[in-house]
This record gives sequence, structure tokens and C-alpha cells, in this order.
Amino acid sequence: MLIFVTILQLIVGLALATMILFQSGKSRGLSGTIGGIADSYMSKAKAKSVDAKLARATKWVGAAFVVLTLVINCMLAAGM
Repeated sequence: MLIFVTILQLIVGLALATMILFQSGKSRGLSGTIGGIADSYMSKAKAKSVDAKLARATKWVGAAFVVLTLVINCMLAAGM
């Protein structure tokens, strides 16, 4: 059972790293602070973009990674 959970955590970790690498950068520098008003229209469409979906999926996969880490820790503490 421990081997299965460890392999599952490895797969989730690789998926998490891949998802993070596919995301675009969030920093816009000085131009983002000056043109903030014009960006409000674009932010409405941004919620449905691929980047937003990828960011949401990254949060879920990250949470799964943390849960798997806790499960492995509890299994090792119990001596399984």
C-alpha cells in the first residue's frame, strides 16, 4: 500500500511541476501598474481563459500532493 501511495505522489508531483511550468508569468512590471484601468475589461475574459483553468487545476493538484504527503507520513508513523 505504501508503494502505491508513493508512486501516486510521484505522478502527482510530476504533474504539478509540469502545470507550473506551463503557466505564463504574472509580473507585468511598470506597464501593468500604469495601464491598470484598461486591464479591467481583459480581466473579465481572463476568468475563462486557459491560464485561469490551469491555475485552478494547479491549486487542486497541489492540494492532492499535500494530502498524499500527509498520508505517507501517517503510514510511516504507524509502521505500515
